[in-house]
Amino acid sequence: MPQPSTIDPDETLYYDRLASQWWDEAGKFWPLHQLNRVREAYLKQQICKHFGCDVTTDNPLQGISMVDIGCGGGILSESMARLGAKVTGIDIVQKGLQVATQHSLSQRLKIEYINCTAEELVSTGRQFDVVLNMEVVEHVVELPTFMNSCAQLLNPGGITFIATINRNLLSWLFAIAGAEYILRWLPRGTHQWSKFVKPSELAALLADNGLAVKAETGVGINPFNRRFSLTVNLLVNYMLAASAAQDR
Repeated sequence: MPQPSTIDPDETLYYDRLASQWWDEAGKFWPLHQLNRVREAYLKQQICKHFGCDVTTDNPLQGISMVDIGCGGGILSESMARLGAKVTGIDIVQKGLQVATQHSLSQRLKIEYINCTAEELVSTGRQFDVVLNMEVVEHVVELPTFMNSCAQLLNPGGITFIATINRNLLSWLFAIAGAEYILRWLPRGTHQWSKFVKPSELAALLADNGLAVKAETGVGINPFNRRFSLTVNLLVNYMLAASAAQDR
């Protein structure tokens, strides 16, 4: 029996319309560019800790394979490639991938971009040391199927990262009412509150696939200077790192 699709056509159309703006740091994707500085540092630290790499070198992720699921225009993919990782970026929005490919070539970065779903990549049998699932789960349908596919893409002994938004009244107030309607930091319709995922729900889905949460952090933003930073508060934006349960 074929697996149900995890793709929301409305989400695909939304990002297709915005594809040309991915690398405009002052445009509609400015929050991702600001956020990327924080998540890049966090990912580098956690990946080096997991694999025993020297975080102080210029290319600490040299030789580590990773897939960036829902890579969009390649903002995070390029950051990881600059740290030495062998990066594959996948997305279902063809226009975004074209932007990502052109930009990586202009930066002389070797990144493999593929127009496919996580489920389609699983069917090829490929696996990676690191699976990045950043700001994606709140845009998919059939979340259990999607998380199962992400787990299948992970090499034994690898580590996966999920970044998303918690589901509660505070997250609706900040991520939707505040960011989309009051401050207008994001285009209206960027998020649907019903698709937000609680950390406990993600932990349960990871456990269903033999993975356990090893690290977690909240991500906050200063509304005055629009800068992101890590925090112990998981009530709105947060990131989880998980690996095989037996590694605990």
